[in-house]
Amino acid sequence: MSDTLKQLTEAVIAGNATLAGKITEQALAEGIAPTKVLTDGLIAGMSVVGVRFKAEEIFVPEVLIAARAMKTGVEILRPRLAGEAVPMAGTIVLGTVQGDLHDIGKNLVAMMMEGVGFKVIDLGVNVAPERFVEAINEHEPDLVGMSALLTTTMPMMKETLEAFKAAGVRGRVKVVVGGAPVNENFARQIGADGYAPDAGSAADLAKALVVTG
Repeated sequence: MSDTLKQLTEAVIAGNATLAGKITEQALAEGIAPTKVLTDGLIAGMSVVGVRFKAEEIFVPEVLIAARAMKTGVEILRPRLAGEAVPMAGTIVLGTVQGDLHDIGKNLVAMMMEGVGFKVIDLGVNVAPERFVEAINEHEPDLVGMSALLTTTMPMMKETLEAFKAAGVRGRVKVVVGGAPVNENFARQIGADGYAPDAGSAADLAKALVVTG
């Protein structure tokens, strides 16, 4: 890896958005391919952040700052990437289930997913089962991630999965669930493909599920 890309990785880890932007422009000026700048510089940095977050070496504020730094570089790259085939880990549809308006955890998962190379379709909060189904038909994702932060909205995860079956789309996607009251046992009970206790684990799980199909 070039020194420039190493510096870019470090800028993302440090959460220095201004520096990340400058080094991204420098890398392009040096003739480094935009896809390489993205994968070996920006995404590489966010991947380290994910590992540290999972190990509880850093916390939500640091992740948010690092994600902002990564996005600063991505915005500079975007016009250059338009003509290139960017290798993506896959596509994931995310949403907080119907009746639940919490989004901090979901937003963190979205950032982590982008940080490891996923295209993220974020449906927001209070997402009805039918809206998830529409998104699956529209975007043809590899994965669907559902979040619930209240015990009273956890049953909506099961209802959403039942809606997938009724619509004939369940076999087309892997489904992962998470949120404060959710656990591995609950995920198994409702028939989800996986459970993640935090955003870093969610990114690892998503990559593993895409690889195994």
